Amino acid sequence: MNHPSPTNFNMNAHVMDHVQNSFEWGLPFVGKIFLSQYLSRHALMLLLSAGVLVVVFCFIYRRRQRVPAGLTNFLEVFVIFIRDQIAGECLGPREGRRMTPFFCTLFFFILVMNIMGLIPQFSSASSNINVTGALAFIIFLLMTVGAIGKNGVSRFLRSFAPSGVPGPILLLIVPLEVVAFLAKVVTLAMRLFMNMLAGHLIILSMLGIVVVIGIKAGPIFLVVIFMYALELLVAFLQAYIFTLLSAVFIGQAYQSEH
Repeated sequence: MNHPSPTNFNMNAHVMDHVQNSFEWGLPFVGKIFLSQYLSRHALMLLLSAGVLVVVFCFIYRRRQRVPAGLTNFLEVFVIFIRDQIAGECLGPREGRRMTPFFCTLFFFILVMNIMGLIPQFSSASSNINVTGALAFIIFLLMTVGAIGKNGVSRFLRSFAPSGVPGPILLLIVPLEVVAFLAKVVTLAMRLFMNMLAGHLIILSMLGIVVVIGIKAGPIFLVVIFMYALELLVAFLQAYIFTLLSAVFIGQAYQSEH
């Protein structure tokens, strides 16, 4: 694989090639390969992330161990935390336990996507607004269809009209409540998308500066290492925030009387 020299290095193309979705995937010693007209790079990252979860939880994770050890113990820390501190706190003990598998799947799926974007020559599907939008749409379905199935249509609609508010004021309150309800879904998609995209842009831009300037940009490379470690922390943090806010929003829709 030929590496560009500083004289003909196009930093913008270098950065955008790693963050934009495309039907090509650049691999070391191979170059760019065309995936398929039906399979984009981010779609491939989605499939790889799902494959990693299947391998880890179906073949490596030992659920029946009396004393969990190794990777099983590490994963159960997150599972128990999600069950007790996120699902249980936001939806109540009974509903929270029932929803724990969903929130665990959501957390680990986003986490694997985020971490995969930190692997050289790989991409983060969570830096694609279509992916985060699809995840947010699933939460929207649970906030609407799930809430209607649990509480009924009339009770769901009454949640947009606070009790005790005079009729004329409701003409202002109800549209605001509807907008606030939809804004929750939009912020879920935008927060994850923007944070993952921004982190990758910063790291790739700094690496581009190192390529252009050369050895004189050595101190910048140290900053890149720091940013990379920070981005690894952000990968966990954004998976946690998305899962937590999803549980909060679903809990608010399910328990509208509170």
